[in-house]
Amino acid sequence: MHFHFITLFPEMFDSYLGESILGRAIKEKKISVTFTNPRKFVTGKYKKVWPDGNISQQIDERPYGGGPGMVMMAEPVIKAAESVIKKIIHPTLRAPLKRGIKPKILIINFIPSAKKFTTEVAKKISGKFTDVILICGRYEGIDTRLDKILKTTKFSIGDYVLTGGEIPAMILIDCISRQVKGVLGNFDSREEERISSSVMYTRPEVLVYKGKKYKVPKILLSGNHKKIEEWKENSRKN
Repeated sequence: MHFHFITLFPEMFDSYLGESILGRAIKEKKISVTFTNPRKFVTGKYKKVWPDGNISQQIDERPYGGGPGMVMMAEPVIKAAESVIKKIIHPTLRAPLKRGIKPKILIINFIPSAKKFTTEVAKKISGKFTDVILICGRYEGIDTRLDKILKTTKFSIGDYVLTGGEIPAMILIDCISRQVKGVLGNFDSREEERISSSVMYTRPEVLVYKGKKYKVPKILLSGNHKKIEEWKENSRKN
């Protein structure tokens, strides 16, 4: 599985993707990640070279119809996505582990009002696509024409608004990667594949804290697996 992030802030992903399960999965080439900054595709009057040699690349503009904030322009983001697609589908540009596999590409944009991303969606994506392009918007969002031109799939991770699409993108790569065989040490350890409860206990059997005893429920010590699974199911529902 290959994830391609289009973001103004690729450094935001360094820590998250460099640690734990995802870090190991990348190192072992179970998944791969690339980053493309849409600022590199800013042209015309929005790209300025100053006398001191510094270059400024404006990627946002005022929205038509008015509004308090700025909106990312569609063209630089579209060109960034197209550059990624070219590398995915062009035989000589593709990474060795991709060659010989017909790519199937999904382009995702994050919209608060879009359909909710779920584990079931993650399973479908992991089973159907080889490459996922994740567009991380900023400011008030991205010019809507981007979705029409790139034919994006739009997702929301919840009924709230964030300052950018980087956090939703991290959520998606985490959830989708779990569905890729070899990413988890034990594929059956996925919580979604077994009866999972938010109520969990481990050693010691009696936890003494500030003079008060907190005990593990007797049913978990009974050895009766059928009853234990029923208890987990009930606790999950409640």
